[in-house]
Amino acid sequence: MRLELQVLLSLLRRGSRHQLGDDRSQVADLHLPDGDGPFPVAVLLHGGYWQTRFSKLVMRPAALDLAARGWAVWNVEYRRLGESRGGGGGWPETFEDVAGAVDALAGLDAPLDLSQVVLVGHSAGGQLALWAAGRAGLPDGAVGSSPRVVASAVLALAPVTNLERAREHAEQLLGGASAEVPERWAQADPVRRGAPGVPALVVHTTSDETVPVARSREYAALHGVPLVETTGRHRDPIDPSSAAWAAGVRWLEEQRSLDPR
Repeated sequence: MRLELQVLLSLLRRGSRHQLGDDRSQVADLHLPDGDGPFPVAVLLHGGYWQTRFSKLVMRPAALDLAARGWAVWNVEYRRLGESRGGGGGWPETFEDVAGAVDALAGLDAPLDLSQVVLVGHSAGGQLALWAAGRAGLPDGAVGSSPRVVASAVLALAPVTNLERAREHAEQLLGGASAEVPERWAQADPVRRGAPGVPALVVHTTSDETVPVARSREYAALHGVPLVETTGRHRDPIDPSSAAWAAGVRWLEEQRSLDPR
């Protein structure tokens, strides 16, 4: 089934909506599986080059699939570039929202196992997931430092791993070129930052027309992060019917089986 149709069929199954700030984009949907828990948590971060015309709705089929597999799923929205109201996205708002959404898990009245919080990001959301997974290593006082909830693993699906290659989109996100705000680029750019410091997997399709698989190959080789390549196009890794999604889910299930308790 095509991802677009899956998204349409999921419109009435948004989970429980949680407002995380004053802006309409500071929200997240919680999908809980059947049972009593506590449940491992998957935090979903959508892509779309950090632009407002893309939203967390595209991740809902993946959220429903993971919930059916026994995961509590936290499908996150964040302030993006081009917001017509409020402060908009970019630096630091987008990063503050992602960090705040992860930390908000600690305050939810839900049966969550916060020792197993896996970040799952697609495309530009993959960049955000890799950044959020490494928050514990950020300098004191940096945006997102001193996390209240620490990620146990990160799954990056067709991620943006080289912000220089994202050109003007990345400069808009970070508020300047790398020479103008080098500390932001050092913290946010996956290829500069290095491996996130927790178990990580990159999944990328070989016919990706938006983010070339070469970017993930370079990142994986440079920082020793495992990479799985499958056939398919850019959105296949978030399509529950695809081989790319199946590869990511297998790895997530392996991480769940490693529960140290």
